[in-house]
Order: sequence, then C-alpha cells, then structure tokens
Amino acid sequence: MIPFELTILGCGSASPAKERNPTAQYLKWADRCFLLDCGEGSQMRMLEYGLKSSRIEHIYITHLHGDHFFGLIGLLTTFGMLKRTAPLKIFGPPGLAAIIELQLELTGSVLSYTLEFITWEPVFAKIFEDEHLEVYTIPLSHRTPTCGYLFQEKPGQRKLIRHKVESLNIPINQLASIKAGADFIGGDGFCHSNATLTEAPRAPRRFAFITDTVYLPNIAPLIGDVDLLYHESTFNNANADKAISTFHSTAEQAASIAASAGAKRLLIGHFSAKLKKDDLGNLLAEATSIFPNTVLAEEGMKLEF
Repeated sequence: MIPFELTILGCGSASPAKERNPTAQYLKWADRCFLLDCGEGSQMRMLEYGLKSSRIEHIYITHLHGDHFFGLIGLLTTFGMLKRTAPLKIFGPPGLAAIIELQLELTGSVLSYTLEFITWEPVFAKIFEDEHLEVYTIPLSHRTPTCGYLFQEKPGQRKLIRHKVESLNIPINQLASIKAGADFIGGDGFCHSNATLTEAPRAPRRFAFITDTVYLPNIAPLIGDVDLLYHESTFNNANADKAISTFHSTAEQAASIAASAGAKRLLIGHFSAKLKKDDLGNLLAEATSIFPNTVLAEEGMKLEF
C-alpha cells in the first residue's frame, strides 16, 4: 500500500516565531508531491528537511493572508532559475494570479515552465481529478475568501479471490472486467456473482487541510471519516473571545470538528506567535479532552497515513 506522507514545514500563525514558521505542508503520495500553503521560508524548510521542491506538481493556497502565501513568489522564481520545465498548477482564491503575475512583471522574472492558475470560489467543489486522486475545496469562514482542501483517493478495483478464479478456470481475458465489477457466466450457463469472486478493496484514504476559520461545525459532514484532519488551533480556551473576533478556532473547537467528522487522527497547528512552546501543552490537553487521538504539529514532523 502506497502511504500518504505529510511533512510540516511551518505551524505558526501571522508572523514567524522563534520556534516556528508560517503555515506550509508538503504532501507526498507515491512519487507525487503537493505543497499546501507557502508561508515565508517554506523553500528553506524543504531544503532543511531534504524534500525535493522540484517534484511539486500542484500548490494549494487557502487564502490571501501573507502567512499562507508570502513564500510563493520566491519559490516560483527559484524554479525558474533552476530551469524547471515541468508545468505547475496553483490552486487558490481570486486575486492570487494577479498578485503573482504583477510580481513577476515588475521584477522582470521570466519562468522556464508553464504556470497555470486554477481559481476557485468558496464552495464545496471538486477542483482536481485524475485516475487516482480527487481534490475538493472546503469553504471556510475567515476575514477573506478562504477554502480548506480535501484530498481523497479514488476507490481501487475489487480483489480477485484466487482459489475461486482458479477453480472455475476463468479465462484471463475476463479477469479485468470481473475486477471492475462484472459477474462471470460459466460454461454451464450458471452466473457466478461478482460478490462471490472478489473482495472489496480497502477504503480510500482521505486527508483534510483546514486552515484559518471561525468554528464551523457544518464542515464535519464534508470531511467525514478522514484518516487525518489538520485543523487550525490558533488559540486556547482562555482566548476563545479573541478566536471569534479574529475568525479563528481554539484547540477544543478543532477537536469537536474531528469528533463530529469521525476522523481517525487530528493534527492541530497555526499556533499564535504569543504562545510559547511550553504553552502548547495546554492546547493539546484541551483538544485531547474531546478527541484523544490528537497531536501537535511541529516543524519537520512527518506523518504517514
């Protein structure tokens, strides 16, 4: 089974802190790599952690606050200086393309590769699909148009039950259609149902990336049964009023979303720069009181699911 591997490049909010950088995550599936947000210093973290930025196929930006995309123009121009030729897709909110194109124009930067912007509206929608993966936008509520992202594998084919196939002498040229769901008609005319010849594939894996948002319970059905949920947890309960006024969430609220969604694991991050490293234990305690399988995001952390 090919694992998803997530590396935390930055887990802070607003401005860089001594212990953490602004938001960015590197998601790898098989030999495919995606960058989720691109806060200041993201390419430096990739170098530090031995991650190949040249293999990034897509970049997903959640919204136009600087701690989520101020590292983007530097990364794009680095690609150009390294003579990248592979095309690059950038998914993001209205206005992102104009910002990047203006920066490229005024700095006289000429890219060596094709850059394609895919602009979304803040609604639940499929924005990318290929033979293996689907990506959806998750509309959030922040001070500017914002979407999280849901990454989901497509269901695999059913698995042949070897001894059944062999005992019935099923021709090789029919195996592909049976794996795709077809029944088998034997030489005696008897129909062997697909359910007796195959087993269901494993459940597709899902990862949800939920960044800046006020507490939003209605997203839980959209991300149901995710294997890993990343949810911003900027504040602790003592600052719940500030979370509301700034359109952010608390660790306890993130845990409530995870519990409602039936998530397998919760990763919390986007910590306020005012919170010192020792303060994060309180955030974790507040989250685990509701959702025990919670972990704190840390720079350089790798998680497989």
